Amino acid sequence: MTKKIKVADYIANFIAGLGVHEVFMITGGGAMHLNEAFGSHPDIKYYCNHHEQASAIGAECYSRINGLGVCVVTTGPGGTNSLTGVVGAWLDSIPMIVISGQVKNELIKKNKSLRQLGVQELNIIDIVKPVTKYAVLVNKPEEIRYHLEKAVYLAKSGRPGPAWIDVPLDVQTSFVQIEELKGFKDTTIAPSPEKRILKDQVSEALNLLKNAKRPVILAGGGIRLAGAQADFLKLAEKLEIPVLTAMSSHDLIPSDHKLFFGRPGAFGGERAGNFIIQNSDLLISVGSRLHLWIISFDYKNFARDAKKVIVDIDDAELRKPTIKPDIPIQADAGEFIREMFAQTKERSLPNYVEWISYCKNIKQKYPVVLPEYKKQKKYVNSYYFIDVLSKVLPEKEIVVTSDGTAFSCTFQSFKIKKGQRLITNVGCAAMGYGLPAAIGASIAIGEKRVICLEGDGSIQLNIQELQTIVHYKLPVKIFVFNNNGYLAIRITQEAYFKSHYVGSGPESGLSFPDLLKIAKAYGIPAIRISNHKNIEKKIKVVVNSEGPTICEIIMDPHQPLIPKVTSAVKPDGKLISKPLEDMYPFLPREEFYKNMIIDPVEEL
Repeated sequence: MTKKIKVADYIANFIAGLGVHEVFMITGGGAMHLNEAFGSHPDIKYYCNHHEQASAIGAECYSRINGLGVCVVTTGPGGTNSLTGVVGAWLDSIPMIVISGQVKNELIKKNKSLRQLGVQELNIIDIVKPVTKYAVLVNKPEEIRYHLEKAVYLAKSGRPGPAWIDVPLDVQTSFVQIEELKGFKDTTIAPSPEKRILKDQVSEALNLLKNAKRPVILAGGGIRLAGAQADFLKLAEKLEIPVLTAMSSHDLIPSDHKLFFGRPGAFGGERAGNFIIQNSDLLISVGSRLHLWIISFDYKNFARDAKKVIVDIDDAELRKPTIKPDIPIQADAGEFIREMFAQTKERSLPNYVEWISYCKNIKQKYPVVLPEYKKQKKYVNSYYFIDVLSKVLPEKEIVVTSDGTAFSCTFQSFKIKKGQRLITNVGCAAMGYGLPAAIGASIAIGEKRVICLEGDGSIQLNIQELQTIVHYKLPVKIFVFNNNGYLAIRITQEAYFKSHYVGSGPESGLSFPDLLKIAKAYGIPAIRISNHKNIEKKIKVVVNSEGPTICEIIMDPHQPLIPKVTSAVKPDGKLISKPLEDMYPFLPREEFYKNMIIDPVEEL
């Protein structure tokens, strides 16, 4: 006898069968049977957010920790509200599944000139197709297993990303016979090259390494996506060459590891990392898409004297105009790492003592957190604050940040310990990411403590999620940098528009409520840190408190976010970017030239 099941219940069973036992959801009429199925499933706990953007971001960050996150939204605005989280997952290659409700099949418009037929009807699939691995309207109940299996497979295979399943109300309520449902079998995807090709390419890369004098590895987020963190450290230690980390992968290696030498980048990067990568003669980039934030807008001068071995699972990344690989390798980062490690057993490689000595000297010479930051009497210096916070936090802590000040200061100066995670969304870089992402992270680890770093401007975009934290009693410690506006925008307006402020602070149309009063309204304990007096003690009080806590950090509204790569405006209005190694504040030219092994770029 065959067993019948309602499609909505089949979907919930399928998700639970993947080992996903928490979903992010906002209820809605178009998803009412999905809501009931997930809400009554014995192996699934649903978490209700207060905006679908937060549900999608929560699922995205959950995926970063547990492998696959799921959010359930309704039709129309439920889908469109979630787009920022989906775009973030797409750009950062994070697998996740969005399941949306839709109007009944008979009320889905067939005439393209008709804007809408059903209530809150919207063709969400055509909207999300460009930013998903798979997006489908399931208009036949008997195809539900096929589409679910295909969505999960594609979301997690090759270069990962989000997938979207849109389920009409009449399909949600239909009954299907489980034994008769057709499954999905892949017959098209070949995510990595033939082993022979990869073997030859790795051999060629090792030949370059043997002849190099100043090699460096740039470790990207693709290493973690491939589950190859431990294998990568083994390879790095075998090769004994300097390791730099891309923005999505700072937590791959502890900051005190003998081979870790910095974080290159135009914004959110370090002088040391930039000098090292620019002076290298061989760059092995593994699993990094070499975002412009890393290579700078003067990308033609990025690692200009280095041979470039670029490893990426996505062939399009190897062919983009901002990077010219000498050896482009389309491969899974883990497969490349394991193949290179295997071949190193058969080779003797030179040591790079002189180069390592240069790297150590540069790293010691140019710390991000300068001594004068600690001596600051008025306000809290954000770099010094992050330095103290990173000393306080133990191993295996999860730290989540939003964009802006919270991102740049943290990613420049946070010192990683073993097992810690440092998470933000690099590709979308959305304000408002931190709070819902911290919720997703806490849920992913069993509702345990997570550190959230937000800005006073950024938190406003998802401030409603404070109630989600309160409702579920999540022990999220929320540190909010208060610089009385949008500091990064204010700095830009000072640099390029003669301090003509527009929408960057109270004097130009932008203001925020008193955060401590907001915290009180939500019933969240809160404190304010206005200077460096007893700062470590105060941070410890927040970190070790019970339940959720808010800590407001009062910054100088005009504190520089430095070092960074800047651009000059020419008389004709053209922007000319400085090369990656020449960061602002500019070093005395004699000192700068002394740090350069290769020829500097001619001054513009």
